[in-house]
Amino acid sequence: MKSRASSSSPSAISSRSRIMSRCLSLTFIAVFMTASLAFSAASAQNKIAFVDMQRALLEVDEGKSAKATLEKLKGDKQKELDGQQDALRKLQSEFEAQKAFMKEDVRRSKEEEFRTKLGELQLTYAKLQKELAGKEAELTKDIFARMAKILSKMGQDQKWTMIFEKTESSILWAEPSLDLTNELIRRYNGGEGGKSGAKK
Repeated sequence: MKSRASSSSPSAISSRSRIMSRCLSLTFIAVFMTASLAFSAASAQNKIAFVDMQRALLEVDEGKSAKATLEKLKGDKQKELDGQQDALRKLQSEFEAQKAFMKEDVRRSKEEEFRTKLGELQLTYAKLQKELAGKEAELTKDIFARMAKILSKMGQDQKWTMIFEKTESSILWAEPSLDLTNELIRRYNGGEGGKSGAKK
């Protein structure tokens, strides 16, 4: 979030609040990083496949549960943020209605109060975003670790030379039969890679 000294006046709160409301969101981010080698540059004798980790995360049962947890947490955090924003809007409204009748020292005091509360709102926003990001990482870490184990086994058993992550590789087109996402989801939901042992 960017701010300038000129945007710290009461009249700036409305647009700033809208930006904050839009920004408090979550996006699942795949942790599979691919080599710089482009998909199309692989030699013909290599056996190449790809997987959409973001789709897999959203479609496995544990991923759906994680998303629901994050959405609830996001809602709770948004309510906390909205409470501060509403209080700041009220302060702004009162200031705008009374400033024409205020003495100079009172007006300056009110403006300083507004700037202080705006700063507190910005700190709250940053804190809540950090908490959401931390919870997301906590909930998805084990899911991605299991997926990595499954993909490693698939790669070895099926003799794949490389398995690319679709989004990170910027794949524009590939033969659909090379997409292992559905198989990854099926095997994950079947229990493979978990503590109870692999299941197919």
